[in-house]
Amino acid sequence: MRKILITGALGQIGSELTTELRKIYGANNVIASSRRVKEGHEKLIESGPFEILNINDAKGISEVVRKHDVNTIINLAAILSAVGEQHPEQCWDINMNGLYNILEVAREESCMVYTPSSIAAFGPSTPKDKTPQDTIQRPNTMYGVTKVAGELLCDYYYKKFGVDTRGVRFPGLISYETLPGGGTTDYAVHIYYDALKNKRYTSFIDKGTKMDMMYMPDALDAIIQLMEADSSKLIHRNAFNVSAMSFDPEEIAASIKKVIPEFEIDYEVDPVRQSIADSWPNSLDDTAAREEWGWNPKYDLDSMTKDMLEKLKIKLGL
Repeated sequence: MRKILITGALGQIGSELTTELRKIYGANNVIASSRRVKEGHEKLIESGPFEILNINDAKGISEVVRKHDVNTIINLAAILSAVGEQHPEQCWDINMNGLYNILEVAREESCMVYTPSSIAAFGPSTPKDKTPQDTIQRPNTMYGVTKVAGELLCDYYYKKFGVDTRGVRFPGLISYETLPGGGTTDYAVHIYYDALKNKRYTSFIDKGTKMDMMYMPDALDAIIQLMEADSSKLIHRNAFNVSAMSFDPEEIAASIKKVIPEFEIDYEVDPVRQSIADSWPNSLDDTAAREEWGWNPKYDLDSMTKDMLEKLKIKLGL
């Protein structure tokens, strides 16, 4: 039986993943953790074991793992791209030193480790379209640097110590449940809120800027499928390209207009986040994930838009 510790469990991915895993493995077998309690997450915290945990505290991680007999760690605690450029030293400390602590505890306690990478692991010299699984990775953001280094560190712990490490390179993630926390792709979430509330959205990403995106239900499936995949079939452990759709602001606006015809979009480009977006791929080649563990996303842009607007309308009481 899996006993799973999730770090960063109150974040955008973690809050939904915790709920999903508790349905699959049982509430008592999924231990949620966060650096602090966040308002609005009371239901999740009360639905199963919860620990206050800072991944920069190696002793604390070890104590929680032993207390709950954890055998699988899903490490979602991280500083994201835009915030990482404002606080690069904090980004390195949490994303790298924290990951090192997770891997060391996993080595000592024989745990599997799942930690996500990102399209931010690529850079301006990477092929832009259908970016290969194995290609040049020279990011120009601190977040991207930590993701490349994290991939390599996880590979090292697998090859050197036999720690079962796994991960995917997530594109931008879109969800109606939890707002994102400072990433470059955040516009693709906020646009749906403003479409319903104001029938208008001002994008901080410029027109024509394509980025890979994924709807959260597919992202959760990717984590669970890879976690349960046959280890002997995995070649690219850290980390697999996964892709579902690629679009620019005009295309997501056009998809919304199919449901809300009066919706309009304009632009006030944020130079920092635009420069980050310009350094990332337009689309990823996820052949390796499809071949090695059967990756197959369920949502495209229009089906995601329909579901997002329906769920958000209920959530916002509109």
